[in-house]
Amino acid sequence: MENIYLLIVLAPLVGAILAGFLGGSLGRKGAHWVTSTGVGISAVLSLYVLKRFMFDDQEVFNGAVYTWMVSDGLHMEVGFLVDQLTAVMISVVTFVSFCVHIYTIGYMADDEHNWPKTSLAGKNSYQRFFSYISLFTFSMLMLVMANNFMQLFFGWEAVGLVSYLLIGFWSVRPTAIFANLKAFLVNRVGDFGFILGIAAVAMYFNSLDYHEVFAMAPSLADTQIQIWGDSSWSLMSLIGILLFIGAMGKSAQVPLHVWLPDSMEGPTPISALIHAATMVTAGIFMVARMSPLYELSETALTFVLVIGATTAFFTGLIGIVQNDIKRVVAYSTLSQLGYMMVALGVSAYAAGIFHLMTHAFFKALLFLAAGSVIIGMHHDQDIRNMGGVKKYMPITYWTSLVGSLALIGFPGFSGFFSKDAIIEAVHHSNIAGAGYAYVLVVAGVFVTALYSFRMFFLVFHGEGPRDEHAKAHLHESPKVVTIPLILLAIPSVIIGYMTIDAMLFGDWFKGVLYVLPEHDTLAAVQGMVHSSNGMLAHTYASVPFYLAMGGLFVAWYIYMKNPEIADKIKTMAAPLHTLLDKKYWFDEAYQFVFAGGSRLLGKFLWLAGDRGVIDGLAVNGSAFSVGWLAGIIRHLQSGYLYHYAIAMILGLTLMLGWFVFA
Repeated sequence: MENIYLLIVLAPLVGAILAGFLGGSLGRKGAHWVTSTGVGISAVLSLYVLKRFMFDDQEVFNGAVYTWMVSDGLHMEVGFLVDQLTAVMISVVTFVSFCVHIYTIGYMADDEHNWPKTSLAGKNSYQRFFSYISLFTFSMLMLVMANNFMQLFFGWEAVGLVSYLLIGFWSVRPTAIFANLKAFLVNRVGDFGFILGIAAVAMYFNSLDYHEVFAMAPSLADTQIQIWGDSSWSLMSLIGILLFIGAMGKSAQVPLHVWLPDSMEGPTPISALIHAATMVTAGIFMVARMSPLYELSETALTFVLVIGATTAFFTGLIGIVQNDIKRVVAYSTLSQLGYMMVALGVSAYAAGIFHLMTHAFFKALLFLAAGSVIIGMHHDQDIRNMGGVKKYMPITYWTSLVGSLALIGFPGFSGFFSKDAIIEAVHHSNIAGAGYAYVLVVAGVFVTALYSFRMFFLVFHGEGPRDEHAKAHLHESPKVVTIPLILLAIPSVIIGYMTIDAMLFGDWFKGVLYVLPEHDTLAAVQGMVHSSNGMLAHTYASVPFYLAMGGLFVAWYIYMKNPEIADKIKTMAAPLHTLLDKKYWFDEAYQFVFAGGSRLLGKFLWLAGDRGVIDGLAVNGSAFSVGWLAGIIRHLQSGYLYHYAIAMILGLTLMLGWFVFA
């Protein structure tokens, strides 16, 4: 099996290398074939590994593949930990990535139109894009299969680097360059906390291996450390919070969420890949993997819970006022990531991973469906210019409906099982902050339904696109685009019902995710609903169901029956609309405080350091000193013999005086 695990990781890497370095020779077809084949092989093998764990009692693999360095007993290795959690993650990552690769063949077919003819960056851009997304898949696989913190950090930084390249792929657009720099810098803030957390683990555990660290954790549960002054900190709380700061960056939690909506500047396939199966889910996976550490600190769990709940509700509100089709889905991602974090905060790690899995399918579906609409609308992304797309693009319509219903948690769809499990887990939790979180996640159900079906009705229903040229040329996307939509729509419907009994109420994660008995909220949920059928039966007695239906009805009433109401509400609630439209002024605040502060500091260093010290004192000052000294010495070189004789006598007198009186 070790060879299979290696092939799962290396197949996308080989494809990325071939397409990246030999793209000119391979051509467009060769590039998409080698990368799609590599990811396809990885997907098939990942599903085989998942099958082995499900039906064949496959043993957990935990071993080093390559030892890079040993320093003072600290092993730095490349190694794999393949268990039930890993099997789920690699299956989701590779399947979604494979669908995205196939979809990209159609979406990027006319990419040359996005580059000026004089741009050298546009040469072989098609091949380069496939190389990047395949490399992205490899990076995420390295992250989720890691058995140690060093490899985790490698994968963590690699997905960040490749996301930078992909978000700014259309590098001739200033907005794309701004977006990828923003993503890179914001993630560096989170990664600073993340690497400090890893450093704390290495310092106090003297190991970077998961198994060794988790085994030692209970013995250090009560350890207190002094960071500054006499203040005492719990080691576990400190490690948990520092690691979570890294997750706040990668998984776009408030206040480090600002990069994710701007990442829509990249091509739609990468929006789907970043938002569905890679990068943003890295933080969720990491916290779940670190459950043996988080369970030893309620402070860290409360921190995760409050941040997640705040993100889930308040970023969802912003989605209501967005008019860019991709940005609506992006704010939906922010909100759903908040739900996952809430699950982790109440120790319902299995529910968080379960929602990660279901969300990956329907969110990739929604992004790719949005891309299909964008293709049909000649790359117009404003939903106010759309309408009536249903009759022109039936496959895109029905798959979008499936994705939207799964997103709002409509009974029977995959999102229903995972989202309701999270809400019930929060409801049964006694951890600090659970009451605050419960109110926000329940209210968020209404918000999710409202912005989801606002977009759905504005895009697919109504009279038709306002642009007559677009209406005349609007038609269904080619099969290379619609087939991935259908492939993703199927699990968006059935995967929740099929897997909830094993993943949430069974022993699938037994021995993988660690939960203290007093934190086991999922046990309380199971005692209430018992099974997937029990959860369906419980639907009509739950508040979230009626809130979701209320949000759907309000969206229908306002945007289908009485469109003028939307303008009236916008006028009546102008301050609130402005608040949401400006995204709570996070961007402006960061631009003023951090960007403006950095520029002000740079200006000060330029004036005081560069011009004052370097130019003024070091360069010009040394030149002035030499000139001044030369001016004095020049007067001594008079050319008269008696002047030199007097100088020699005075010098000799001073030397004699020095020797006599010193």
